[in-house]
Amino acid sequence: MINDVKKTAELKMQKSLEVFKNDLNKVRTGRAHTGILDHVMVDYYGSPVPVAQVASVNLIDARTIGVQPWEKPMLAKIEKAIRDCDLGLNPAAMGDLIRVPMPMLTEERRRDLIKVVRSEAEGARVSVRNIRRDANNELKSLLKDKDITEDDERRTQDDIQKLTDKYIAEVDKALAAKETDLMAV
Repeated sequence: MINDVKKTAELKMQKSLEVFKNDLNKVRTGRAHTGILDHVMVDYYGSPVPVAQVASVNLIDARTIGVQPWEKPMLAKIEKAIRDCDLGLNPAAMGDLIRVPMPMLTEERRRDLIKVVRSEAEGARVSVRNIRRDANNELKSLLKDKDITEDDERRTQDDIQKLTDKYIAEVDKALAAKETDLMAV
């Protein structure tokens, strides 16, 4: 039972860390990467689908993403979807290819993005702490039901605290890396 509590807590903390890192990838830096367009939805015959399902998305150079629709009529729809998303991108159609240049980030915009990233990090830390709280509550209920001893509860709480510290350190490390990435010119 104790191992189940620890294992569940660790899996949930790992998932929180993965979600945080995924959210960090959505915050764009000055460089182009195809993951920026992962969440752009295109109207494909009445159904919203991700751009990657209706076009080939690749890097043309360090600052430009190329989007090649598989069907000619989708060109205008994909261009409109990219323009309308809240990423601040301005795509340009050139023949059957859509070029999406990444604009340079201003100092002010970089600072705003760092604030966003820090709030995401705090949300991830809170999530990890909530998982710790839930695991500790589960241990208390096991103790109350006389399924475990007080010593086992104390030892397991210490283990869960060590897990919490480990995952919060991981969040801080990912945050520091992203801040460095954002401030690089």
